[in-house]
Amino acid sequence: VQLQASGGGSVQPGGSLRLSCTASGVTLDAFAVGWFRQAPGKEREGVSCISSSDGRIQHADSVKGRFTISRDNAKNTVYLQMNSLKSEDTAIYYCAIEGTYYSGGYFCEPYEYEYFGQGTLVTVSS
Repeated sequence: VQLQASGGGSVQPGGSLRLSCTASGVTLDAFAVGWFRQAPGKEREGVSCISSSDGRIQHADSVKGRFTISRDNAKNTVYLQMNSLKSEDTAIYYCAIEGTYYSGGYFCEPYEYEYFGQGTLVTVSS
């Protein structure tokens, strides 16, 4: 199983980016998928997660109203649309699928997920 996050880049505050999570060796619609980020000197944190069974979505409070997570099952891809970006959104973004300790979609915590692939860097700066 390999997951790959892409679509990062440098944008000004208020800008938008769409990240893509693609996978090999696994069909993403059969699993919960989460987006996570890690800023320099900080721990990895959950950003947005979507369950497989009922499409339940969890967002971190810091991104509610600005970020949207969605699936395109035909493309085996999960997207993270990020709008109204702020400097504090600067981080490396990773995607992952549910793991052994998955809680069923009630939370969006890194310990619930596995197969974190290489991330993609998002830099928000003027």
